Amino acid sequence: MDYGLIDTAAAQCGCEVLTDEPMKKHTTFRIGGPADRFATVKTREQLQKLLPALKQGGVPYLILGKGSNLLVSDWGIRGAVLALSGEFQKLELLEDGESIVCGAGVKLADLCKFARDNGLAGMEFAYGIPGTLGGAVFMNAGAYGGEMSFVVRKAQHMTEDGIVGFFSKDELDFSYRHSAYEGKGLVILNAVVKLSHGNPEEIGRKMEELMEKRRQKQPYEMASAGSTFKRPKEAFAAALIEECGLKGKNIGAAAVSHKHAGFIVNQGTASCEDVRRLIETVKKTVLSQKGIELECEVRLVGEGV
Repeated sequence: MDYGLIDTAAAQCGCEVLTDEPMKKHTTFRIGGPADRFATVKTREQLQKLLPALKQGGVPYLILGKGSNLLVSDWGIRGAVLALSGEFQKLELLEDGESIVCGAGVKLADLCKFARDNGLAGMEFAYGIPGTLGGAVFMNAGAYGGEMSFVVRKAQHMTEDGIVGFFSKDELDFSYRHSAYEGKGLVILNAVVKLSHGNPEEIGRKMEELMEKRRQKQPYEMASAGSTFKRPKEAFAAALIEECGLKGKNIGAAAVSHKHAGFIVNQGTASCEDVRRLIETVKKTVLSQKGIELECEVRLVGEGV
């Protein structure tokens, strides 16, 4: 890997790059060793300079939103992490009054508030999902009966060569926790969400009701990567895990939440290895006792995972 090319490209376009940046500072799990390079990308022009440099230098990269669905190796990331900021955090209401262009780096909570303030309903389900628009589109995030596939009409992206393109709604190929972006090596730039007119007060009330449900049922006060397992067809992951007597089960400082068995939490000093071993323990136990194989929803990234 040739880091000289990205360092030079970053210097030329004014992009801040850190060396050996601890990833535990950038994930909601508060876990992860150092990334060889950590770049804060604020403009498309910067991204168009960096991506070809990374490709030419043979340096793998990870696009980072809020780091809310990641478990990063204790050994860190050999490659570059690109955090989208600046213009990637912009929101714009289109002339039809129902569509919003949302940058990939926008927090879902901010998108929900923007929609509410403009009297637009349909994003309430996402209020409280701790992620960004880019990550939400990538994995078709959803909760409380809603998901991104219901509202996204198209998404714009950039290739490793710096070429901009887009996927229409049909081309996005949404399904449960899946989109066409998986495995494509494309960087999501923004998306257009189409909503419907509503009463701002009613929209806000629904948002707060759903947030209160989250606070009551989920370990909001603990570091985690959100729901750890995908919902199996046969049942709910949390119910299966609880029925197997695994609530509170811990390995090191990683534990199955007492509050919601679908969450694995960091009790303070958990390592990636603690979490990985606990995930495997839960999967093996549920398979043995229930005959159902759980699939991890959290993305494991970095050296040795």
